[in-house]
Amino acid sequence: MIAKALLRALLRIAYRVEVRGLENARAAGTRAVVVANPQSRLDALLIAAFLPDDAVLAVDPRRVGPGWARRILDLFDTVRLGPENPCALRTLVKAVRGGRRCVVFPQGVAERAEDLTPVYGAPALVAQAADAPVLPVRIDGAAFTPFSLSKDWPGTRWFPKIVLTVLPARRLTVSAALRGRGRRQALAGALYDAMADAALRAYDRDRSLFDALLDARSRFGHGVPILNDAERQPLTYGRLVLASVALGRALTRLSARGEVVGVLLPNANAVAVTLFGLQAFGRVPALLNYSMGPDALVSACATARVRTVLTSRRFIALGRLERIADALAAHTRLVYLEDVRKEVGALDKLWGLAVSRLPGLMRGRTGKAEAPAAVLFTSGSEGTPKGVVLSHANFLSNAAQISAVVDLWPTDRVVNPLPVFHSFGLTAGLLLPLLVGVPTCFYPSPLHYRAVAELVAELKATILFATDTFLTGYARAASDGELSSLRYAVAGAEAVRENTRRLYQERFGVRILEGYGATETTPVMAVNTPTHARDGTVGRFLPGIAHRLDPVQGVHEGGQLFVRGPNVMLGYYLSGQPALLIPPPDGWHDTGDIVAVDAEGYVRIVGRVKRFAKLGGEMVSLAGVETHAAKLWPDDAHAAIALPDTRKGERIVLLTSRAGAHREEFLAFARSHGIPELMVPKTVLWVEAIPTMGSGKADYPAVKRMAENALRETGAKKPA
Repeated sequence: MIAKALLRALLRIAYRVEVRGLENARAAGTRAVVVANPQSRLDALLIAAFLPDDAVLAVDPRRVGPGWARRILDLFDTVRLGPENPCALRTLVKAVRGGRRCVVFPQGVAERAEDLTPVYGAPALVAQAADAPVLPVRIDGAAFTPFSLSKDWPGTRWFPKIVLTVLPARRLTVSAALRGRGRRQALAGALYDAMADAALRAYDRDRSLFDALLDARSRFGHGVPILNDAERQPLTYGRLVLASVALGRALTRLSARGEVVGVLLPNANAVAVTLFGLQAFGRVPALLNYSMGPDALVSACATARVRTVLTSRRFIALGRLERIADALAAHTRLVYLEDVRKEVGALDKLWGLAVSRLPGLMRGRTGKAEAPAAVLFTSGSEGTPKGVVLSHANFLSNAAQISAVVDLWPTDRVVNPLPVFHSFGLTAGLLLPLLVGVPTCFYPSPLHYRAVAELVAELKATILFATDTFLTGYARAASDGELSSLRYAVAGAEAVRENTRRLYQERFGVRILEGYGATETTPVMAVNTPTHARDGTVGRFLPGIAHRLDPVQGVHEGGQLFVRGPNVMLGYYLSGQPALLIPPPDGWHDTGDIVAVDAEGYVRIVGRVKRFAKLGGEMVSLAGVETHAAKLWPDDAHAAIALPDTRKGERIVLLTSRAGAHREEFLAFARSHGIPELMVPKTVLWVEAIPTMGSGKADYPAVKRMAENALRETGAKKPA
């Protein structure tokens, strides 16, 4: 067809259109329903021009333009969607049954559960009625044209590069028992999952994090502000690249390629510059948790064979970390960034300027996707911290997995108070927004509740990453309406209490999206989303994650969770085996968690294997005890531990910040709510505050010591 050939040539010249996966289109045959993510009013033209064979195009006139585009589409076989053509879907089904390929776009973006059927219903119904597979197509780049469906999109320009990725065809399967509205909803949900999986598969994970930063700079614009901090000195993409390269060149004089370099810095622009500076030249940053204490940090450095630690004199002074600095200086070379900056020469700065303007100078030379990108350390909440080695592909995969199911737009604004030594703070709070063009403001401490709430209000932030503990603090410190600009409050690291959820909904109209993860999975494994959420769960597994549940003796609900996927770590560095990488067996990571997964894929955390008490042959979840305590005393913090007991093997001790708390009150609550008496702690102890890690998790070794000391001081018989 001459019109198609001319259109293809025109679009190739204007937008350098690249098409990937055409073999998938040919393998699917002509009897298929093509579904593409809507990005612009050029989408139908792109599909018509570049997919093989002539297809029937289902067109919504409101989403096609300008006028010349509509006139070109009239040259193709089109079916107009809308109230004026009630038989449109029937026409499309007939065409597919007759052996024609059909293109149907989702009607918008699903932002709520009730949007699934209106948005995805039409293409799903056509595929089901015609008994045909869905052929997902991912369009990237068209949103940056002036014809974008989104307003105020940064980086808009006349002729951006556009990439079309055709994914393997798949059939939509739902339960045969479903009928009517339930079946339509299920089909729409199945198509949503197919498109989320397509988004992950189309994302380029075969590159380094620094190359991904260069791509983001090219995509969103050199001069677009992307990072800010408490100093209010925003960094654009261009300045971030320039500063990273200039500093990174100076750091090459202090370290060797492939060397693990410690980073002891707060949440500020400097930590992002340092991380990318190291990665730009093949160094591996090890993010050090300054809340661990001197001994644990020295041990962590030994585990990862860290010889040099980068920090800041100002940070050490403001954080009163002199003991930590002295301990590290005794075992490593402590280097202050204030001194390194003085060594950044004119050539370093010129090289940084050149790369910021011409990113191709370094692209592809900064590291392989499967090489280590960073070393993080487990929280140590249940024992000695382990070094977790994460690759560039791990980080990029998790960012792609999250953005496939949670809509993030360049018009959003993120406030990130979570430290980057925590994987949640690093991946979700820094890397993810940076790669999808969302401006982020660092705050140095999640414990400054009033200051964080004021920052959200000042910036009119739309996304906040935190834990339940910190979210509760922000809500209590905030004035009415101060957090109301938020679209999402995303919580992880610990269970979200019902009281916290209700507080945000009632005071600010904000829904908390609770997720689940681990450092070893970079970190997110599952998350509730606006379209798929269920209270009492941590949502569904992200695209690309396989899971299995192994039975646990004595536990009758759920099983021990093992996961495998592109975001699962390269392996551990263990204490006593410095820098010896121990990969997960066959790629399966043992989370140590016991979970239950329902028929719709929602994950509910039952507890940790190590956090079960064995009482008279029965396994009792300590996390379950804490959950019941939170329902009884919702305004207080609680931590349950198991201590040895001469009669029953173990006994449960609950520490709580609830003044005047008594076991009898817990027992009465349990009986009135049908909770087994085994879940009632043997002893309830009042404490002023539950010890926590830097991430907000309970510090269970410290909790255990506190309980033993309290029992000893009150004259109770110390457990044998």
